[in-house]
Amino acid sequence: MLQQNQKKVNIMTKVMIHPASYENVRQAVDRAFEHFPLKLKDKRVLIKPNVLRASQWNEGIVTHPAVLKAVAEKIETMDPASIIVGDNPGLFSYGANEESFEKTGLMDAACGHYENIGNDSVKVDFNPVFLPWVSLSKAVMDADIIISLPKFKTHGLTVITGAIKNSYGFLPGAQKARLHKIAGTPQRFHEMLVDVFQLRVPDLFLVDAVVGMEGNGPASPDLRDIGLILASDNGVALDAVIATLMGCEPGLLRFLQKAKEAGLGDYDLKNIEILGELKPLPDFKIPPLGGEAIMHNEAMQGMLLDRTLLRPQVDPEWCTACGTCIDQCPVSALFMDEDIPKVDADTCITCFCCQEMCPEKAIALK
Repeated sequence: MLQQNQKKVNIMTKVMIHPASYENVRQAVDRAFEHFPLKLKDKRVLIKPNVLRASQWNEGIVTHPAVLKAVAEKIETMDPASIIVGDNPGLFSYGANEESFEKTGLMDAACGHYENIGNDSVKVDFNPVFLPWVSLSKAVMDADIIISLPKFKTHGLTVITGAIKNSYGFLPGAQKARLHKIAGTPQRFHEMLVDVFQLRVPDLFLVDAVVGMEGNGPASPDLRDIGLILASDNGVALDAVIATLMGCEPGLLRFLQKAKEAGLGDYDLKNIEILGELKPLPDFKIPPLGGEAIMHNEAMQGMLLDRTLLRPQVDPEWCTACGTCIDQCPVSALFMDEDIPKVDADTCITCFCCQEMCPEKAIALK
């Protein structure tokens, strides 16, 4: 596995808990950078919000635009070589990167730094228990510094969505659904998430917990005013604090157990310095710890299966046989057959790169 970018973990990690509203969120962002300073001058910076799907910002499904804007404006003052804002949306919006950013208001909040990071990907080694390799957005590998902006939410399969889960968006396209299916059980899915997280561990995490989500996330209608921004340079410690705030014992979450086993951090609160007040939210509703909310949901499982069966199909009336799709395929699943690109279905990982890069828009996934 690709592990050269793993961060060294200090014995005592820190997590900031800072009061905030969307009107004054910049104050919390500034404080986070004071607690966790980064040297960004002449560095390539990737900001990765949580953009689950095309939705209205007030549905609480994605990182709030005010948080993204505050972070982008803060980084602009630090003289980086470049800034990219991007994400690969989840199940309901595979391949709809621009639409998702536009509808949520995150496109404007990106301050002109948005890029479709699903357009260009690279093949990297992975855990062969699941897949021997995966396609990872090239912007992730090219970045000197990655700043992850999770949303404070529940999740029917992993109980919480936080720092570690937010890195799942580094994978473009429907290969995320394929990994869902290959994992098979909640425990194996938890373990696979840590494998993805290790591909490139972000350097700083700031969590939008101004308005959080409880109930059966990650797209639950049950929103809750919390009024916090959380931050850390260690995703394991941060997720432990998120779980504690939600009233969940961190040690019960398999992905935190595996992350600790991998040396990525510690979920034991005795080894975490809290900068602020850690006070569990009363009566916070979390999904069942066994992942039943998604694993036993027939509609959700059917949708995952549908996504794994998607394959590129070329419209011969629009195709000019330019070969762009073949050149851009990170796994060489496309080949030319009588001037029409064809796909090797077994090799294809449904990363949507061919569809998004086709200059004639001649490719659809069906």
